[in-house]
Amino acid sequence: MSEDLIIRHCAPTLAGLKTGNIFNASYESEEELNRSLISWNRILERRGLKATCLRTTDQRALIYVYRPQLLEEDLTCPQASELLERFGYVPNDPESCIEHLAGRIAPGSGFPHEIGLFLGYPPEDVKGFMRYGGKGCKTCGYWKVYGNAEAAEKRFAQFSKCTGVYLKCMKCGAGLEKLAVKKN
Repeated sequence: MSEDLIIRHCAPTLAGLKTGNIFNASYESEEELNRSLISWNRILERRGLKATCLRTTDQRALIYVYRPQLLEEDLTCPQASELLERFGYVPNDPESCIEHLAGRIAPGSGFPHEIGLFLGYPPEDVKGFMRYGGKGCKTCGYWKVYGNAEAAEKRFAQFSKCTGVYLKCMKCGAGLEKLAVKKN
């Protein structure tokens, strides 16, 4: 699997603008999937990022690329912690939270709505989505917004611009090594 997949689908996370991204990728064998994850993580971990597989079905893998430090901050904020605890998560242990999330998105069980917290969505928007079933949002972009629409629109524009820049850089030959930004 090509590192272009991460660049194409995870630019805001690679740039340090977002906690995480998920994407589906086809793979030929489990060996190829594991080799790709190991290769990607050699680069990503030096920049404060990780890639992990949340589930596999029919030679498709759901890959989660994230910044562990940002994830810990996001999951331990009071609003997020309260929500996560209702679903059996231990918010002060991000790795166990990822394992629990993976179990909740096992094949056939769909996507749990709290996944937004793992992607850096504001807790008020995740709660709003859960409460209203995706209806009645103030605006919609990378997620459905129930809270601060103005701030969300700015973030959506920032993410879109970042993705455009990263795609141009990738076309000019920049790889994951260059595009994954180290954040302190």
